[in-house]
Amino acid sequence: MIEVNGICKFYGQKKAVENLSFKISDGEIVGLLGVNGAGKSTILKVLGCFLLPSVGEARIGGYSVTHDSEKVRQLIGYLPDRPPLYHEMTVEAYLSFVAKLKDAPGDQIASYVEDAIKQANLEDVYDRQLGQLSHGYQQRVGIAQAIVHKPKVLILDEPINGLDPIQIAEMRDLILSLKGKHTVILSSHILSEITKTCDRILVIDKGQLVAEGNEKELMGNMDGAMDIAIEVDRWDDGLGDKIMGIEGVQSVTDHRQEATTTLDIACNLDLRGQIAKCVVESGVQLLALQKKQAELESLFFKLINTESRR
Repeated sequence: MIEVNGICKFYGQKKAVENLSFKISDGEIVGLLGVNGAGKSTILKVLGCFLLPSVGEARIGGYSVTHDSEKVRQLIGYLPDRPPLYHEMTVEAYLSFVAKLKDAPGDQIASYVEDAIKQANLEDVYDRQLGQLSHGYQQRVGIAQAIVHKPKVLILDEPINGLDPIQIAEMRDLILSLKGKHTVILSSHILSEITKTCDRILVIDKGQLVAEGNEKELMGNMDGAMDIAIEVDRWDDGLGDKIMGIEGVQSVTDHRQEATTTLDIACNLDLRGQIAKCVVESGVQLLALQKKQAELESLFFKLINTESRR
């Protein structure tokens, strides 16, 4: 359904996307995962025909986003990071307006709008003005405007951005309800959510694809990586930096409590001996050291260039 072949996007001398290629099959939910500024939004804007690639080709349903943009637009529904809402309009009127813009059949617009309202769980607010809705409901309206014309492909840019935990769970359920009805590509920088929502993950860093697969496949690329948890009797300001100085340590996260401090350490090999020695030499008491099953977060730190962002 979606084919991307060697696309690059330049802004002057800056490369936002570099030699990117991937495929998405019909009915898949695929997530673009990367930190802010990784190039996710640029990729989605190219697929949405809002930006032309500088090099390469992208196709949706067999149509080129460069040469057949009008046909591509008929196949897609697009949710930008800031939904284009008219605050004085009611939900129903706005969706009817969007359906007309997207050339929904004139005699079916009312039923299309009704279906979109039901799918996005907007029945309780369909007659309210958009400006009166919470951010969570406005995001739901954003989804509704993307699906109102019954597109085959949905492009969702950071659909959970700015939502509270309850709204995130509701949005997750909404996106999962679209599975089988649409092919979905979405972006997020929140690792835990993208693993719960997507069939497959594309990890993007500096505009490049650095890994792809489902969670199990990505974890198979850990190459001996592990997470280590240690507990010490007190916090030492320099301990985290000393542990980070051990070759092979990817990240250190501390959880300070009144009596003890726990540190979660992501490594690309078994460094338990070196870490224990470092703790003892720092003068703090090592209360516990435990090997944990490596998590996808460890792989994410490994894949992206964290050093350049510190």
